[in-house]
Amino acid sequence: MKRKFEKPKEKLFLNRELSLLNFNQRVLNQAKDKRVPLLERVHFLEVFYSNMDEFFMKRVGSLKRYTLSPSAPLLIDNTTAKYQLKLIHRQVLELNKQAFSLFNKQILPKLSKENIKFLRYKDLSKKQKVWAEEFFKNKMFPVLTPIAVDHTHPFPLISTLSLSLAVKLFIKTNKKPLFARVKIPEMFSWIPLPLNKPKERFFLSSTELVTKHLQSLFPKMKITSVMPFRITRNIDIENETGEEEDAEDLLEFIEEEIQKRKFAEIVRLEHGPQPDPWLLDFLKEKLKLDDQDVYELPWPLDYIFLKAIANIQDTTLKYPPFQALTSPQWTTESKVFDVIKRGDMLVHHPFESFSFTVEKLIIQAVHNPEVVAIKMTLYRTNKNSSIIKALIAAAKIGKQVVCVVELKARLDEERNIEWAHKMEKAGVHVVYGLMGLKTHSKLTLIVKKEKEDFKTYLHIGTGNYHSQTAKLYTDVSLFTCHSEMAQDAIELFHYLTGRSQKKSYKHLLVSPVQMEKKFLKLIQQEQEFALKGKASEICVKVNNLEAPKIIKALYEASSKGVKVKLIVRGICCLRPGLKGLSENIEVKSILGRFLEHSRIFFFRAGQKDITKSRFFIGSSDWMRRNLYSRVELVSPVYDKKAIKELWRLLNILWKDESSSWYLKEDGSYLPPFQPEQETIHKHLLENFKKKIKGLG
Repeated sequence: MKRKFEKPKEKLFLNRELSLLNFNQRVLNQAKDKRVPLLERVHFLEVFYSNMDEFFMKRVGSLKRYTLSPSAPLLIDNTTAKYQLKLIHRQVLELNKQAFSLFNKQILPKLSKENIKFLRYKDLSKKQKVWAEEFFKNKMFPVLTPIAVDHTHPFPLISTLSLSLAVKLFIKTNKKPLFARVKIPEMFSWIPLPLNKPKERFFLSSTELVTKHLQSLFPKMKITSVMPFRITRNIDIENETGEEEDAEDLLEFIEEEIQKRKFAEIVRLEHGPQPDPWLLDFLKEKLKLDDQDVYELPWPLDYIFLKAIANIQDTTLKYPPFQALTSPQWTTESKVFDVIKRGDMLVHHPFESFSFTVEKLIIQAVHNPEVVAIKMTLYRTNKNSSIIKALIAAAKIGKQVVCVVELKARLDEERNIEWAHKMEKAGVHVVYGLMGLKTHSKLTLIVKKEKEDFKTYLHIGTGNYHSQTAKLYTDVSLFTCHSEMAQDAIELFHYLTGRSQKKSYKHLLVSPVQMEKKFLKLIQQEQEFALKGKASEICVKVNNLEAPKIIKALYEASSKGVKVKLIVRGICCLRPGLKGLSENIEVKSILGRFLEHSRIFFFRAGQKDITKSRFFIGSSDWMRRNLYSRVELVSPVYDKKAIKELWRLLNILWKDESSSWYLKEDGSYLPPFQPEQETIHKHLLENFKKKIKGLG
């Protein structure tokens, strides 16, 4: 029977882009939260600005492309891209205003009390001014490159997110103004001043220092106006023209696309307060921007320094040092394979150690003479990855090593290319995934010879093989040697490396092959159980929810009485609380010390006994990109102990009132009901301490 929805389409879905900006609003609120230590509040403010940069680099460029196409379809909330850009401009202006007010009125005074100060040039002491003069003369002046624009000097190429000064000049022989640009080198963003007292941390803006000495860069010229500015370019290299499919060499194609970013479309111009109208109009004309692309920001324009401030080592101003725990099975026994063979293991990072579990498995596989093959999917990893070094070592001693490297992991393309080259040189079989698809699954497969047989061990995760983010993101890992799941995993690698056309997997959910179909069936089954009066419930934890078919299926299940609980950290286009449609759906977003990154799916399946219900974990969110244009992996969890752990985790998260924001029908969020309580991640840490103590 065809599904019917009485509500008009625009009432079914929330705006994706505004939902993402709402998430950044919640990040900003973490910086406002007085429970959060001061330097951690600075960190959240830095994350807010970083998120805003990524939003423009990734999302606004795509919307701008839509505005150029007369046949562009309406977006998920039934609006045009042009209209969305107007909404974005309005909301970003408001967020910028809030962020500066927070920084200026709350953060700066508190930092000042801790002897962390950002000084204007006029506030420097005589001694500090002498030092600043010498610093500029000896270190900055040789590096700076003033570029004037005239008939013989074309407008310069300006890189994304680089800070510059626009200068209005006059030459005696010419009554018309002249434009010049001075780039502020990133190494000089904010200059630490010499210490006068212990623990004194004073900083001077390099923008101010250069502005003070501009005349030395333009001798015998009259400077009438100076305006700091920064541009943002579109970095989205996901090609919509089909060029990727026509490329003979994907690696070469991605390397070329990265180079093209230098010339990519400009999507945002930020400038300082009270701009000179002539300078601003000149930039808008040369950069081909209109008023909607321009954002005025108060001092300071460049927030790179926030990261350096957040990294100051002062334990009194940060969260207490965090030490990951490790279950006794992983530490007392030398052979990880024996631990997994006795039963599936579920690990929750960062509360449980990444290095003593995931890294330990791979490193032991390298040194175990019985291991004959190691296969891995790699989406993101850290600069000095011990896992990649282990794969290189395995290849050098003759093991069969395969690594599927995703070259299109945005903002990590160059690092992945570098690792790919190093692995290839060592003899690793490097595969660059499938044309037109990103490989986002988190899977390691290890084949070990045991007596006369070969046994396959799996690691399936929700997070990347990245030891640094494993300390900052919450993720879950499943370790298993389940023979039928292993067979599915082998088939998945054949799909990735040999273009296998297999369309069915017995246990694993794989996109774009059959994941959406499987999820829709699971949701439909819950609806059927509800109609029969059996136990029915859905509880899902994802980063983002935007897939229209999934949302409509959840609406229908809700309308038939299925209770739906959704923990969605970021984008959520589903509207809860719509009468007759989503009254049985609740949505919350959890933010705190760690980034909630795990993806967990629960379907009660008519069972009162929770161990007989259906649980899944994996790499996929409920987004169209995850279901249609990425290779994703979601795995069932069969082990009863692991199921109980997941159920306990979901219940802790759902009952939390200290760090949870509740989504309203109109797309806004209610703040935490009990913000005075201990934050959720402290509660989770205590929970896992109890778990480890019980296992000891």
